[in-house]
Amino acid sequence: MEKMNVAFEKMKILVGMEVDEESSPDAEDSSFLEDFNRNCTLSTKQRLYGFVICLAAGITCTLLSMLVFFNPIKFGLTFSFGNLLALGSTAFLIGPKRQLTMMLDPVRIYATAIYLASIIVSLFCALYVRNKVLTFLAISLEFGALVWYSLSYIPFARSMVSKVMVACFDTEF
Repeated sequence: MEKMNVAFEKMKILVGMEVDEESSPDAEDSSFLEDFNRNCTLSTKQRLYGFVICLAAGITCTLLSMLVFFNPIKFGLTFSFGNLLALGSTAFLIGPKRQLTMMLDPVRIYATAIYLASIIVSLFCALYVRNKVLTFLAISLEFGALVWYSLSYIPFARSMVSKVMVACFDTEF
């Protein structure tokens, strides 16, 4: 029975729910993120609704950006906003503190940095440079960074994709 309780507590932590006071480490050490996480208490049903709505809005924005493909400003804004909504949707499932902790994990910190930087670059190219070619290149970089960032959550996915890419493009002339 003890193993079942431990497993249940781990599941609570995984989905961002609060655990019992005696099992949580140092309740006195409170940072801004912990206070914010504690104040963002949602039921499981509310978390799922928030996740689905935010993800659907993100996917909708990303798909709607294809309608304005030849207008770099509108395209860059809607595509990037859709990506940010989709990224933020997972905070509903696991909580904002755990989301930030996972994004800054040493395994995926470079993927996170490149992904967030590519969003900034694409918005910069769309809003200030206003060059269609540069904006589309930045959006392509953003899409590639999104795929690489997403693969970081799947065990061995990035190494497998790297090996496949090397095998596909490794040609001898």
